[in-house]
Amino acid sequence: MAVALDMLERVAFAALAEDLGDGDVTTEATVDVDATGSAELVVKEPGVVCGLAVAEAVFRAVDSELRFERLVEEGASVAAGTAVARVAGAERAILTGERTALNFLARLSGIATLTRRYVDAVEGTGAAILDTRKTTPGLRALEKHAVATGGGRNHRFGLDDGVLVKDNHLRAAGSVASAVERLRAVTPLPIEVECDTLEQVSEALAAGAEAILLDNMSPDQLRSAVALARGHARLEASGGVTLENVRAVAETGVDEISVGALTHSARSLDVSLELT
Repeated sequence: MAVALDMLERVAFAALAEDLGDGDVTTEATVDVDATGSAELVVKEPGVVCGLAVAEAVFRAVDSELRFERLVEEGASVAAGTAVARVAGAERAILTGERTALNFLARLSGIATLTRRYVDAVEGTGAAILDTRKTTPGLRALEKHAVATGGGRNHRFGLDDGVLVKDNHLRAAGSVASAVERLRAVTPLPIEVECDTLEQVSEALAAGAEAILLDNMSPDQLRSAVALARGHARLEASGGVTLENVRAVAETGVDEISVGALTHSARSLDVSLELT
């Protein structure tokens, strides 16, 4: 998903305010006010690059006169030691923006890199890798962009653009059929129902749900659910998915696999800024 420029500017200013406070004491004391130079942003381990736009937004928020040049495309797979961008201008501004820009670039590249590993693991099965709403508050748009950059697909962005009836909704509504009926009366959105038993899968199919989330099911249960659905509903597997078992999950015939770890457990990529 694309991230709007105003969103990039908002998160850049908020992150800088957190880091900068009343000023960069170290840089102002050690760097001459008129010093100029350039620096490269270097990825120090193999991975998928993501976050160049927000890194640029950070540097421009510090000093609009800084020049930012992308050296690779967003989504590029790079080797360790690759310079992915160059920034030039006032050295004080470069060093003041360094950590905030690197934090974004490292975090988003880590998500994109982990997503690519999951996507590669299920290649050829026909199953798509999805993200979830388990994102860092305030950074969902960026993190979902990183998932898409890594080759994954975005699930619903928020509570208003998709329907997912979960176990607590079912308890409140009383049954799968009641929940689906009540939703049909208020929204044209496709309805997805979370099921943790094959009996619930049958109920969701009978109620006309367009999609079913198969929660924490074994591979045998997933295959049985696929046989029950016979293509009448989109099937999403979720819960307990790892890089070690994701291919076995995909080979059961489900359409999608959602992985919360893409955003809540991705390790940041090792990146640095080096004055040149």
